[in-house]
Amino acid sequence: MTRQPVAKLLLFGATGDLAQRMLLPSLFGLHADGLLPDGLTITGTARSDHDDDSYRAFAATALATYLPADRKDEAVIASFIERIGYQALDASTIEGFAELAAKIGDISGGLAIFLSTAPSLFRATIKGLESAGLAGANVRIGLEKPLGHDLASSCEINDAVAEVFNEEQTFRIDHYLGKETVQNILALRFGNTLFEPIWNARGIDNVQITIAETVGLEGRAGYYDGSGAMRDMVQNHMLQLLALIAMEPPARFDGTSIRDEKVKVLRSLRPISVADAPALTVTGQYTSGAVNGEIVRGYADELERPSTTETFVAIKANVDNWRWQGTPFYLRTGKRLPARQSEIAIQFKPVPHSMFAARGGKLQPNTLVIRLQPDEYVRLLVMAKEPGLDREGVRLREVPLDLSLDTQFAGSRRRIAYERLLLDLIEGDPTLFVRRDEVEAQWQWIDGIRAGWVANDVKPKSYAAGSWGPSAAVALTERDGASWHDD
Repeated sequence: MTRQPVAKLLLFGATGDLAQRMLLPSLFGLHADGLLPDGLTITGTARSDHDDDSYRAFAATALATYLPADRKDEAVIASFIERIGYQALDASTIEGFAELAAKIGDISGGLAIFLSTAPSLFRATIKGLESAGLAGANVRIGLEKPLGHDLASSCEINDAVAEVFNEEQTFRIDHYLGKETVQNILALRFGNTLFEPIWNARGIDNVQITIAETVGLEGRAGYYDGSGAMRDMVQNHMLQLLALIAMEPPARFDGTSIRDEKVKVLRSLRPISVADAPALTVTGQYTSGAVNGEIVRGYADELERPSTTETFVAIKANVDNWRWQGTPFYLRTGKRLPARQSEIAIQFKPVPHSMFAARGGKLQPNTLVIRLQPDEYVRLLVMAKEPGLDREGVRLREVPLDLSLDTQFAGSRRRIAYERLLLDLIEGDPTLFVRRDEVEAQWQWIDGIRAGWVANDVKPKSYAAGSWGPSAAVALTERDGASWHDD
């Protein structure tokens, strides 16, 4: 693929938490490693009343706070800060965009825009960019979530963007796709002959995707209570992971081929009907409990008012195509769970006949675990014989074959997901971004489940902070003869 780097980058929301924790450190990392185009300028914008000097001081403070100690080279930080400028802007009105365009200057060398703003401001912001000449053919725009709260609002945002930017210029961001281990799913599946022949309903009993958080609201009360676990995590991150696991082999490693196969999976998700929603989904809300030995308050106590927002969701999903017919995909995510971990556990079917049973040997089905965070590894659980003379029978034990990415690639620096995504936005590689038809297929499936919750008056079940969610989530898998993979 021919990469076409732009000469200028514009960051909306440049004083926000995301910019401080992720965007500025990521851009610095690219700068420090010589990966940013020579002469690339970075213009930040937000409502905050900064000038160039005060924003550079703000950026330096963010880097001092969030950069790892081994990356804090004062000379390199100083050279990075020189790239940065700032223009205050109220994106809700069109008046300030001319000054923003003047600040950015000539964009004939290309402009990339990272747009992180409230959904209510999308249309006004897009119109403002157009009015100021910041939306030409050599401009590409990256859109940070939330991109709506249902299919209708997502379509409204996408329509507003499409009035000014075509699909090839639009880069919808899901930061999970920038994680190295997520990208390794493709290498694992399509770079090895070992797995692909059994990567189907004939070889796999079930697939489990878990994204567990130990934190509570953490200052996001306003957003989270209007969103909940389903829209915050399942609609984007979890369905993207499901699509990567379930997709057919793409013909090529490029944005069109990979996203074509992902959207086929998303469109093949069996709709969960109003009648089936109570049986195929579980919602929960955490109460007080203990996480990592610390007593924590319940969700309603943190929020300081009652709420019916779910902080936990478990779903039994099915992909209705030839490859996956009959294989359930179990999705689980929640806050205030016992451990912070994101992983995919693929449980293969048992061997058709055990020759060890008569000698007392007990077999477990093989399981492939792809851990995304906090550790990054691929682990295959296989059966092995315990050492001994076997006078009292054959003793078998499940043992792990581990590929630790941190160990195997110890000489390679582990990058923030946004480093990859920002560089791809600057260079114009769409492979790890989400296409409009993917987003809308995801929302359509999620909206159907939420309609079932409303029709059945489903309320979140209570679970103690520090537990793995409501007991009904255990039943969701166990009635199929499966169990959640918990370390």
